[in-house]
Amino acid sequence: PVFAGMNGSAIENFSCVIYNVFLMNCTWQAGRDAPADTQYFLYWQKSRDDEEVECDLYIKDENGRNMGCIFQNVSIGTETAYFMVNGSSKDSLIQFYDEYIDLYKIEKLMPPSSITVNCDEIKNDCIIQWQRPQISHSNKDKCLKYEINIKYK
Repeated sequence: PVFAGMNGSAIENFSCVIYNVFLMNCTWQAGRDAPADTQYFLYWQKSRDDEEVECDLYIKDENGRNMGCIFQNVSIGTETAYFMVNGSSKDSLIQFYDEYIDLYKIEKLMPPSSITVNCDEIKNDCIIQWQRPQISHSNKDKCLKYEINIKYK
């Protein structure tokens, strides 16, 4: 059956973030009723056309239990990715957890770079320029909005 396993054994609070353009970090917490020896394994599929891949760089807790994963060289577009975390235990069957995530929605952008400010006291105006941060996904110029907070001394 699809939901085989002990109730409360599936992971909780699953979340992923993409940062520094190419890195993805996913974390979770053990199921509240999972046996102490439960070990979790994360698999993800970038799109329907891609192969399912298991995490190769797990983040472990003090007991050696996998509680997260770091993926390197992640490239994203507008795909919806599939994530699945299953578990194993000697004592009982562990329920799996799965979720579909739009990758571009979890990308944490770097701040703008090369910020320059040139003010003209005679005209009483300033020109502020910056370089857009590097991002992974498409529609690069449609999704970025900036807020400038000017404080006078």
